Amino acid sequence: MGRLVPAVTRALDILELFLEGDGTLSAPDITRKLGLPRTTVHELVTTLSARSYLVPIAEQQGRYRLGVRSYQLGSRYAEQLDLAAEGQRVAREVAETCDETVHVAILEDLDVIYIAKVDSTHAVRMVSAAGRRLPAHCTSVGKMLLASLSIDELNTRLEEAGELDAMTHNSITEHGALRAALAGIRERGVAAEHRESNPDVSCVAAPVRDRAGRVVAALSISVPMIRWTEEREAELAELAVKGAGDLSVALGYRGGVR
Repeated sequence: MGRLVPAVTRALDILELFLEGDGTLSAPDITRKLGLPRTTVHELVTTLSARSYLVPIAEQQGRYRLGVRSYQLGSRYAEQLDLAAEGQRVAREVAETCDETVHVAILEDLDVIYIAKVDSTHAVRMVSAAGRRLPAHCTSVGKMLLASLSIDELNTRLEEAGELDAMTHNSITEHGALRAALAGIRERGVAAEHRESNPDVSCVAAPVRDRAGRVVAALSISVPMIRWTEEREAELAELAVKGAGDLSVALGYRGGVR
């Protein structure tokens, strides 16, 4: 574990004080409660105000309340809680329809993190777990999420990542090949992965949008190759699109793309 940064710790201590009482404090209040030097409190409050984490109260001179940036962070956290809970619910509904393993995942840098998962009841099925992290370029959910990035953002992430590691012989490892694959996914609106993360499994995925129309996750259906056919892929792609659409509606999406 790395060393804690004192200035950051003190700034967070200040923000957490606003969870108490009526949610307003003055610099002297903060100094007294935390036992910090007045100059330190002044500098931290000034910085937090400049970044909109705190805002002075016009009608109460010298007092502060939480600013819009604090609200935005809290809202994003709440959205993620909704996404995980609703994702698990929708994944269960999709799995009950197709009896295959269903995942919901989010993108972090060039990895996907699975936040919801429901298993197939078949004896032969994909083995995975919620919370698992995999390279995005090797998975259908990951490629769907990468395809949803702007070209500039995608290029930045790829440049920072450098070489793409392979999980199987079928994994895409060249930037050019990945960009071409993502272009096709943007056109189709559905992603597929054929034995790229697991030599015995193929998957299809569709995008999940939030109330603003932004792609915030992807829903996938994973199938062992013994049950995989072109016809089955087409059926599951339609089901993934429907499931992702249902989850998007649950998150407040009403149409329109941002």
